Amino acid sequence: MSLIELVIFIVIVSIAVTGVLVVYNQSVRGSADPLVRKQAVAIAESLLTEVLLQPLTYCDPQDATNYLIPPPVSTASCTGGAAASEDNGGGALGPKPVTESRFSGTAPFNNVADYNGYTMNAGIYSLDDGTTPIPGLGAYLASVTITRAGAVFSLANDAVLRVDVLVTRGNESITLTGYRFRYAPNATG
Repeated sequence: MSLIELVIFIVIVSIAVTGVLVVYNQSVRGSADPLVRKQAVAIAESLLTEVLLQPLTYCDPQDATNYLIPPPVSTASCTGGAAASEDNGGGALGPKPVTESRFSGTAPFNNVADYNGYTMNAGIYSLDDGTTPIPGLGAYLASVTITRAGAVFSLANDAVLRVDVLVTRGNESITLTGYRFRYAPNATG
């Protein structure tokens, strides 16, 4: 083997290795995007599940005066009627009373409608204290929008709530949608 053949072999192998390294570099650089998307989906799923597990009732579970005592599931009703309902009788959705919050130990959100307009702007927080962001999730933002959607299912408009959870980080955003049906209109839970 001559020196010229050896040099040509080294050049060809160098070009091939460079090409492989460029492709590898690009794939490694792009592999962070799925991580951001997966974390955003996990956050959205968690928040959507939290909201949908709440009751959709006419009455506020924290206000015993709004219930018949004891409240039979089939006949419970609010003394104030639809205007005093948790979903505000067709009015603006949101915490009722307005003093409720997601992290409160005494007046927590206790109805699907309470989450309307809820946002986490400075990171994702644990339900433990609501003040310390979960490490590594400080750049994520989450918001919840709730609208009445009964007409979509040929039901009374306030019988179904549509829940949209939007999670963003940088230019990546994920929206998950779920529906919560009031399966027993006069039930307390």
